[in-house]
Amino acid sequence: MVAVAQAQAIRWTGALEQGGLIRGTVPVGTRSLALDGTPVPLASDGSFIAGFDRDAPPSATLVATMADGRTVAQPLAIAPRAWNVSRLDSLPKIPLPEPEFDRLRPAELAQIAAARATPTDAAGWRQPLRWPTTGRISTLFGSQRIYQNGEAGSYHSGIDIAREIGTVVVAPADGVVILAADHPFTLEGNLLMIDHGMGLNSAFLHLSRIDVAVGDHVRQGQPVGLVGRSGRVTGPHLHWSLRWQAAKLDPLLVAGPMP
Repeated sequence: MVAVAQAQAIRWTGALEQGGLIRGTVPVGTRSLALDGTPVPLASDGSFIAGFDRDAPPSATLVATMADGRTVAQPLAIAPRAWNVSRLDSLPKIPLPEPEFDRLRPAELAQIAAARATPTDAAGWRQPLRWPTTGRISTLFGSQRIYQNGEAGSYHSGIDIAREIGTVVVAPADGVVILAADHPFTLEGNLLMIDHGMGLNSAFLHLSRIDVAVGDHVRQGQPVGLVGRSGRVTGPHLHWSLRWQAAKLDPLLVAGPMP
């Protein structure tokens, strides 16, 4: 569902759905904004973005606090979605022997968390996001994965685009590189992460090559790497995931239909 708030103190437009993103403005004189108690960054002109996780509850509230202490609340109804179940019978749930996976994984997760916590001056969040590559969508966002022996994994946190190895991947919006893996991670393979500002960031998994470095400022449409099949994969593809703060977003809702 795409909707626009009418005649409200807090104005917004976007997808009020699980996995969706909204863009809005707050009343003049707003000191701070929160979504269900979580602080929402505000630009100097009062603009903001806010996202809703795949498992977001059916209601949420934006609260703007004014300089004089008054508050303005905007209730939001978040539409639920039905999720696909995909079976990957050729893949084990854990791609390495368990002791080896347990040894390597904590450091990888710490590196990803540190990257997401890196402050930047990126302003790509203001731009309509573009697809980093085009092609057949092989796995949708939010789908539940069932691995070998019927073991259920976590839901799919991004979208998979099937392309041949070496296909160019471009930045979906302006941003700053916050992680460019110097070796393949156990699950993600060669991992690239770009911060777009205001809590919004992209991750690109399974690359065959990364062509940018941490700290680089990239422009929308700039080549940043190549599609590959590194990490846990069944074939060459690009996995693109989007997050706003801790909320995992559906690229189809944010970037629109595949061109």
